[in-house]
Amino acid sequence: MKLHRHFCLVASVLLLAAIPASPQATHGAVQHITVHGKLLEGNLLGDTADRPVSVYLPPSYATQPDRRYPVVYFLHGFTDSDTEWFGQELKNGKPWINLPEIADRVFAADPAHEMILIVPNANNKFKGSFYSSSVTTGDWEDYIVTELVAYIDQHYRTIARPESRGLGGHSMGGYGTLRLGMKHADVFSSIYALSPCCLIVSAPAPSAAPAPASQDGKIHAAAQVKSDADLQRADFFTLITLAFASAWSPNPGNPPFYLDLPTADGKPRLDVVAKWLANAPLVILDQYAIGLKHLHAIAFDAGTNDEFKQIPRDLITLDRDLTLNKIPHTYETYAGSHIDHIPQRLEEKVLPFFARNLSFTQPTP
Repeated sequence: MKLHRHFCLVASVLLLAAIPASPQATHGAVQHITVHGKLLEGNLLGDTADRPVSVYLPPSYATQPDRRYPVVYFLHGFTDSDTEWFGQELKNGKPWINLPEIADRVFAADPAHEMILIVPNANNKFKGSFYSSSVTTGDWEDYIVTELVAYIDQHYRTIARPESRGLGGHSMGGYGTLRLGMKHADVFSSIYALSPCCLIVSAPAPSAAPAPASQDGKIHAAAQVKSDADLQRADFFTLITLAFASAWSPNPGNPPFYLDLPTADGKPRLDVVAKWLANAPLVILDQYAIGLKHLHAIAFDAGTNDEFKQIPRDLITLDRDLTLNKIPHTYETYAGSHIDHIPQRLEEKVLPFFARNLSFTQPTP
């Protein structure tokens, strides 16, 4: 009898060993949602206030229902979109960022630091909102920091406190990261700007017949855009000039696009130039130095071969000004252009940065 019981026990152990364990989730879940912005309602461009938002939920989100997660908000660049960052659109005819695949790899190696990732779509009539507050484009700044953050906290299992929220972005999104980060340290605690553009936009010089390659030429070309048909034919630099103006120098009395350009009749408009400078991170840094000091971690980088030559130069100035204000930060350069190493930087630098600096402490019941 004892032998029989022993045999049965051994057989049971062997049988249990042969049953495969439930596989641990290795892929996060992707959701595409719409988050209405009351602060975007009534914008003069007529863009919808119902904004697409892409959401990445980490692998354990479905299997650990009591666990809460830090959130990183990523801001995309000019002409880009949330779905492009999620690998569902091509950039210049080629695959570019696939944030869910990147996150899956990072979190598989470090499951203790899984995060929710959010990318709102800030594309508009001019291909980019610059995450600014404007009657023409809508109050994008407060939509991100109040309405979107509140929605995500209400609908997902987040750790709803600043020390568990990060903000990152590329190019225009890098601009938005620095702008929103320095002004809203009560919402985000750590920020990472990749190749941030437009930290200061050069003031125009008077010119009766501006050269197309000059800043005056870009403004002159933008001034020729009088209709939606003209807008459809506009090149990148014309579009971005109009986007600057719609975000930073809106004018509800100047249809059809409700904006002011910083030159008129070949001469600078100093009032408009002043408005653009008031939205330049390098200009307002001293004003928001206290907010920057309240951030737990700041990092930014750029490729040394960036096609937009001003970006690496401006980051040298940003590094200097932060140092002068005794604001801790990390600044890196790498061999690369404006976009070619961004997926690699996200995987090797950005997500690990947030894993180190955000709080993963679970809230008490």
